[in-house]
Amino acid sequence: MKVLLTSTSFMDTPGKHQELLDRQGFTVDTLRGPIAESEIIKIIADYDAILCGDDELTRKVLEKGRAGKLRYISKYGVGLDKIDLEAAKEFNLPVTNCPNINQTSVAEHVFALLLTFVKNIHHEYSITKSGGWFRYIGNEIFGKTIGIVGLGAVGKEVAKRAIGFCLEVLAYDKIIDNQFVEEWNIKVANSLKDLVKVSDIVSLHIPHNLDTDKIINKDLISYFKNGLILINTARGKLVDLDDLKWGLDNKIIKGYLTDVLDKEPIPENYPMKEWENVLITPHIGSRTFESVEKQGIKAVENLINLINRGTNDIKI
Repeated sequence: MKVLLTSTSFMDTPGKHQELLDRQGFTVDTLRGPIAESEIIKIIADYDAILCGDDELTRKVLEKGRAGKLRYISKYGVGLDKIDLEAAKEFNLPVTNCPNINQTSVAEHVFALLLTFVKNIHHEYSITKSGGWFRYIGNEIFGKTIGIVGLGAVGKEVAKRAIGFCLEVLAYDKIIDNQFVEEWNIKVANSLKDLVKVSDIVSLHIPHNLDTDKIINKDLISYFKNGLILINTARGKLVDLDDLKWGLDNKIIKGYLTDVLDKEPIPENYPMKEWENVLITPHIGSRTFESVEKQGIKAVENLINLINRGTNDIKI
């Protein structure tokens, strides 16, 4: 069994997940992702399985792989937006992922970004490291309203932590877990527009698909409460960058705090690097030892189960 491993989190974090993979006796090649279609299509047919990250597993790639040796796809992580699932089903390529594992790490990262921004920690760190002593005036988050878009596993963990910070929590999702919102006394918005009108902070926790592509756009931004802080630890393509810039320039958006971009790794001339009031981290929300080990074990177990069953069913 020849396996291609592309997840850098998996590779860079020694732990039980690596030990489990080593014990399987697979021939494992590593290639640091995310890998573009133009590169992975050259080699995909040589592998029986791929343990992937956010590589571009397009229809062309999957067709090429299926014509060769490829039979199994195990996604390290949750998001499946880079995998053409319809093509995978058509070519009888089973796909698995690792839901309900990284929510603690990602939820903590939301507040790491938020507190860094409102307390100006990123600026103050640079100033004091260079020998300066300029002190910004920061802000408290106490009593503010946070709007959580998507009340799944991550959104729920963000809500719990928000309550601990004495934030008012407002949520929007197409499907609401009524037991959870009642237990945690969370208000539910009837629409996304209703949510952004009253929220001081909005945190995105929805998948990227045709329905959510550029869901943060000029039309929605025009409904934002002035001075809103937007946090994105979900997917970069949820946000229209031109419209985001308009919102920042017009002071409607106080800050955009993101762990994800529409193009990753960040391109050399990426325009957002020069924008004011933007805080970017390199997709590290779930990149903690605890989360990596758990996701890695799950990804390997998923692959083992696929091989043992010899199934051609899509399992997501």
